[in-house]
Amino acid sequence: MNHKPTFRILTIEDIDAILHIETSSFSSPWTKEAFVRELTMNPYAIYIGAELDGKIVGYGGTWIIIDEAHITNIAVLPEFRGKKIGEQLLMKMLETMMVKGAKRATLEVRVSNTVAQNLYRKFGFVNGGIRKGYYSDNQEDALVMWVNLYE
Repeated sequence: MNHKPTFRILTIEDIDAILHIETSSFSSPWTKEAFVRELTMNPYAIYIGAELDGKIVGYGGTWIIIDEAHITNIAVLPEFRGKKIGEQLLMKMLETMMVKGAKRATLEVRVSNTVAQNLYRKFGFVNGGIRKGYYSDNQEDALVMWVNLYE
């Protein structure tokens, strides 16, 4: 068994794996249709998967528009959490953003999700503001975080 994930760009063929991770990770998961649009119609979207032994165990999505990247989602299957896969995936995403010319990256995270916030801070993300009632499932606020990729 390989304990070090490999990373690759995801395609429409990976949709079932993405949906499995999404529904295992979020209280209001994105729909299959949303991911189909992302993977086939959104020219700004890049999705990266973390694979262990041929199985996609995590994924992250980003939109890169000119020199700014927006992380749309990042998730790891519950049974693979706590193994630094999310950290390695985020690092791979940030590297990809820089290769594609992004100078800054942003994301929203639930104000209650301190585990994710701590991960983002480890990579230099700082608080940028609050989006009130951002999450539709429970109207929880989102913390907006930013990082400059070249500093």
